Parts: sequence; C-alpha cells; structure tokens
Amino acid sequence: MSTYAIGDIQGCFASLMALLKRVAFDPARDRLWLVGDLVNRGPDSLRTLRYVRDLGPAAVTVLGNHDLYLLMVAYGSLRSRGKDDTIQAVLDAPDREALLGWLRTRPLMHVENGFAMVHAGLLPGWTVVQARALAREVEGALAGPYHADLLNNLWGSEPAAWRDDLRDYERMRVIVNAMTRMRFCTPEGIMDFKVKGEVARAPKGYLPWFEVPGRRSADTTLVVGHWSALGLKIEPGLLALDSGCLWGRELTAVRLEDRVVFQVPCPGLTHGKLKPS
Repeated sequence: MSTYAIGDIQGCFASLMALLKRVAFDPARDRLWLVGDLVNRGPDSLRTLRYVRDLGPAAVTVLGNHDLYLLMVAYGSLRSRGKDDTIQAVLDAPDREALLGWLRTRPLMHVENGFAMVHAGLLPGWTVVQARALAREVEGALAGPYHADLLNNLWGSEPAAWRDDLRDYERMRVIVNAMTRMRFCTPEGIMDFKVKGEVARAPKGYLPWFEVPGRRSADTTLVVGHWSALGLKIEPGLLALDSGCLWGRELTAVRLEDRVVFQVPCPGLTHGKLKPS
C-alpha cells in the first residue's frame, strides 16, 4: 500500500487523472491525501468533487479556502465573485446537496503516522494535539444542524491572532483562517492576509509561518498546500505541495512512505480559462 499526498487540484480534473496514472494509483490498495482546494478556477470542479467523494475511504481530503468559499456561496453567505469562479456547475448539479453535504463533513486537519495535513498551516503557538482539537470544534459545527450560521460568520480577517479566551464565531474564524488562508505571521502569531506572493515579499516583522522560531508543531511533518508562489518545498518537517498546477506548472504527489516525488505538467490558465491540452 502507498499513500500519495497531492497538492491543490482546484478543478483540474484531467491533471489529477494524469497524475494518478503516473503513480499507478489503485484505490483498492493505495490511499490519497489531498491538501484541500479541490474546486474553483480550474475547468472541472464538479467531476473532481464527484471523483474524490466516490473514492470513499481511499481518499482523505482536508478543507481549503476555495472549498469553504464554495460552501459559503452555496448556503448564501457570500455572493460569487463571478469572473474567476468555476463553481457554478456544482451549484447547478442534480446531486448538489449530496456533494455539499459530503464536502462540509470533510476534516479541517488530518493527523496520522507522524504526519499532519492541513491546507495552509498552523499558528506557531499551537501544538499538533491542540490544533487537532481546535479543528474538531469547527468540523463539528460544519457537520451540525447550524452549519449555515457558521458559514454566515466565517468571512473576514479579524481577529488576526489566536487567544485562548476567544469564543463563538471569532474563535472559529481564527482557526479557519490559520488553517486555510495563512501564509505569513509574526513570531507572536499575528497573521497577514494581504501578501500572497513569494517569501521575499514578507511584510516587515512577518515570516512564513513554517519559519517562525520555536514553532510548537515542528515535531511533526506538516503536509500543506495553498501557497502556489512558494512552490514545491520539501524539508524534514514540511511537505508544501502546491506547485502551481492551476498556473501552468505542475501537479505534485509525494509518496509519504519514502518521499518520492511524482509530477505531471499542467496546461494552466489563459485569460481566466484553462489552456487547451
């Protein structure tokens, strides 16, 4: 059995199929770990969602910011941005409610065999055990009867830092923003959500979250995506797998058992549409 961790797909279904063929994926024998952002901006969010859902226990996926965006639009919490969204096929699908119900019951974080998978990252003050407990708070609310209330209150970038005394929606917003949106933060854990580019563009006083000295999750290998400008980054305690498939670079898989890297080239976007392959 092999476990393949795969970077952000974002509706690039053909690239996913090519990568799975490249690694000879067998759902009866192997497992996929997907770092989130299954949907949006690529051409085939609907087929991607259906395929991953139908893999059942052969696939583990955590929620990314684009997955949560789909849920917020679907439940009326946000208006679609329109021009660069490719989620309408999901919203119009006859099995829409089954797909959305499946998506909102996906974990925010997955921990297994010395690895912790989360879409964006973990605040430097959180241990993996603490972060997993915090993720469960959000997961329980998303899976519960009042999920629409949570989705109505998730949007926004404040508070920008964790405090143990945070309550209700402010508490859950910080958890979700750290785990699905964060790139840079201060050593004290204050997050920045404005800068999205290369590491060299870090605001003054901020660091990539994984470079903060004394980060309390450093004893576990974190498997993440989200940061396409960072590219593929493999270090002893970090597998950052968003290698920019959506932007015409590669879709990446890493076999967790031996860290062998597999990649396929991706056609990328031209003027908001996927280039023909």
